[in-house]
Amino acid sequence: MAEGLLDGARRWLRPLGGQSRIMRPRILAIGIFAAAILVLVALYAHFFWATQRWTNFNPDYPISSGLRSSDASLGTRAGSEKGGAGGVKEGTTGQEIQACRRSAIVDVTADLIDFNVNQNDWVSSMVLYKIGLFGLDWDATPFFDNKAAFQRGINQAVRRTTIELVDTLARVRGTSQPDPNLQDARGNLQFDEYTWYFGVHPFGPKTPTPSFYRSAMRDLRTFNDRLEKCQAIFDPRADNLVQFIDRVANDIGATSAILRERSEQHDSGWFDTRADDRFWFAYGQLYAYSGVLRAAHLDFQDVIAQRGLTELWRTAERQMRGVLDLRPFIVSNGAESGWLMPSHLTALGFYILRARSNLVEIRLVLDR
Repeated sequence: MAEGLLDGARRWLRPLGGQSRIMRPRILAIGIFAAAILVLVALYAHFFWATQRWTNFNPDYPISSGLRSSDASLGTRAGSEKGGAGGVKEGTTGQEIQACRRSAIVDVTADLIDFNVNQNDWVSSMVLYKIGLFGLDWDATPFFDNKAAFQRGINQAVRRTTIELVDTLARVRGTSQPDPNLQDARGNLQFDEYTWYFGVHPFGPKTPTPSFYRSAMRDLRTFNDRLEKCQAIFDPRADNLVQFIDRVANDIGATSAILRERSEQHDSGWFDTRADDRFWFAYGQLYAYSGVLRAAHLDFQDVIAQRGLTELWRTAERQMRGVLDLRPFIVSNGAESGWLMPSHLTALGFYILRARSNLVEIRLVLDR
């Protein structure tokens, strides 16, 4: 009888065992799907947080960073008759006293990179930014792209500044060899702004964009450490300042032309989904140049004072800072005479041209 009961139990449990073997793959698939959904939700939550929270955004950052003048020379020892890294000053004990100082331009440039990729996430290379909104580029939507455009605007100014450091500012009359740290920084900053850890053109793993920019930041700070020890060159001559101002004026002038083109040909008010990209790119560019110009005032303080440019330079700084007060909640690209949908692009373009005119005036005075 016992054997009969056992046989009956086996026959009853056999279908359940077969069903459990069928259910296992389904449960596994459901688990994988649920895990993928959780990962996607977490990625979107982080993406939303990264694009909406602008950490340490401060239009007055050049003042807050403690930029101040110094009596020491740039890249030379105090009391030297010669430029470069060869001058010395005798102390009371007969020992050499180093009195070199850092370049404020280089420090501000490195701080801007730090702000872009360390204090904030670099949005343009985030995987969800690259995927877009159901395949639609985020730049073609009014959502989640303002910070990315702002960061790319900063990066544009940083790239231009680094190029000028390599080509003119950190060389003796343009004939000496370019500084290796600055060359590396310039090369790393030229890397594209959209690379994630993996790509398809070409296919395979990649080094993401922020890694290159962090390397550039380290190279800039290494250069300034060497400059402070009189082991590098920074040449604050008037003709170098003329060229630098000319490059900055041309850069923001090109941005003004982009704003004008968008304003004239796509005046759709709040419904122009690309107006915010143009606006925040230009804003980021001016945000960076506002600090760079304050830094240039310190690096070229002797030239500016000798040419009687102090008040004119301060006016340019105020003009550049004044642009940064224009921060609309929603960017509108309406008609210039519109009352319901204003033209924020036109307003920003006006401020840019006014700031550029100040730079041109400074250049003319320096050329005399």
